[in-house]
Amino acid sequence: MKKYILLLLTLHTLNIFSQKDTDILVTIDDEKVSVADFKRIYERNLDAIDNEESKDIEKNLNLFINFKLKVKQAYELRLDTLTSYTNEIETYRKQLIAPYIQDENQLNSLVKEAYGRIRTEISASHILIKLPRNYKPKDTLLPFSKIMEARNRVIAGESFKQVAIELSEDPSAKKNGGDLGYFSAFNMLYDFEDVAYKTSLGEVSQIFKTRYGYHILQKTGSRTSKGERQVAHILISDTTSNGKKLIDEVHTKLKNGGIFKELALKYSNDSGSKRKGGVLPKFGRKRMVKSFERASYSLVSIDDISMPFKTKYGWHIIKLIKKYPILPFEELEKEISQKVKNTGRVKLSSSSILKRLKNEYSINIMEPVKEALQNNNFKDSLESIFLTINKKKITKGDFVAYRSKRSQMAFSTLLKNFINEEILAYYKENLVNTNKEYSSTLTEYQDGLLLFELMQQKIWNISSDSIALNTYFDARKNSYETNDLDNIKGRVMNDFQTTLDNDWIQELRSKSKIKVNKKVVKRLINYYRKES
Repeated sequence: MKKYILLLLTLHTLNIFSQKDTDILVTIDDEKVSVADFKRIYERNLDAIDNEESKDIEKNLNLFINFKLKVKQAYELRLDTLTSYTNEIETYRKQLIAPYIQDENQLNSLVKEAYGRIRTEISASHILIKLPRNYKPKDTLLPFSKIMEARNRVIAGESFKQVAIELSEDPSAKKNGGDLGYFSAFNMLYDFEDVAYKTSLGEVSQIFKTRYGYHILQKTGSRTSKGERQVAHILISDTTSNGKKLIDEVHTKLKNGGIFKELALKYSNDSGSKRKGGVLPKFGRKRMVKSFERASYSLVSIDDISMPFKTKYGWHIIKLIKKYPILPFEELEKEISQKVKNTGRVKLSSSSILKRLKNEYSINIMEPVKEALQNNNFKDSLESIFLTINKKKITKGDFVAYRSKRSQMAFSTLLKNFINEEILAYYKENLVNTNKEYSSTLTEYQDGLLLFELMQQKIWNISSDSIALNTYFDARKNSYETNDLDNIKGRVMNDFQTTLDNDWIQELRSKSKIKVNKKVVKRLINYYRKES
């Protein structure tokens, strides 16, 4: 099995060695395989080879040919049409293509921006006027008028808090006057966060929109981030006076030298933490209810214990276990990068790619068809060409199908979004032809997945069949030191798989015409001797 593992290891890395050698190393029937194709896989597996014999070029070339023959048979058997295969490849393709639709410079800039915001927390109050679901342009007039009224009143000198209580459609505003407390990167929608950080302290922002509706905000504070906290707590879930009496008794015991861990086990109603001495996972801003967060961050020294306080869950006492300051950028870069990719920030990176593609591609809109669509004129055939991107033709029917699922949008917005999506779709479709790294990685994954399926059919299922295994063993009992198959089953199964594989390879080789370019092989051997 080791030789298959050696080849399948190629499926788990994206680091491609750039090769210029286009000489044909081997021809398998009508397929020509270049030196670069072999070197890419061979060099990537060098780290997994632990002895010089296994690095032998001719032996590895034979393994490579065997691999190619098996994959060829998988395609002949149409294993690439299996639903399980097509679903797996589509999932992998989406994962693989993700980095290629992001602008690396823009992405790096967003990561650095997020780190800076993690280090500096801000506080703000806001007013929200909601937009109706599936709204049309005409539906935005009244909400915009309301948010404009709110801003004008604040600018004229009225209390932001009072205006928020009166006008804001954020349900919490009636209680908190729109006060959001302190937050940092990733705690809010990016559109909201960005405006908040870019607004000057004490100032009221311009009107802006998120998916929830129209907002204005007032920046009320800025401070160096306190990082994350880990605390232990004792919870008395009884919110009546009896619960208050009990939490006070527990607090008195703690003041008199009681051990927090023991009291948590005895009194706490939090079944998930009491057996751990009340210890909770570490958390940052906006992860706990406000009063719990406030009490946790008010503790100064390790082992400090809070006064009893109340949340919607009951009465609490907390003990500070550990402070987690913000780590250096180098230690957080990978984590922040992943968060950036998983949030709305990545749209900014994609928009940078779109801008570049629009300059590179030849994009033409057929104005008569556009006009007909805008006027809901469907007299012409839906097969009429509406849009071309280089040589790709997009029909009137394609746009009609797109619009049918987004009928609430204005035509201009629909058109813009449709063209952008078609440009990105064209880019993704052609990436296999324009980016060698992407193409090679995708091909290797496809081949590996097909080989796995074929190995299942040709070797693993057969060798796992008890009747087939017993038949194999009975014919070769003299080769083993015992007649008890159960005692050496693993060894026999491995031998059986090797036999099946050898027979399969002989069959494949007998059916194919294989021509190895010996001169190129010799040059390849000399090349690696010099390299070593």
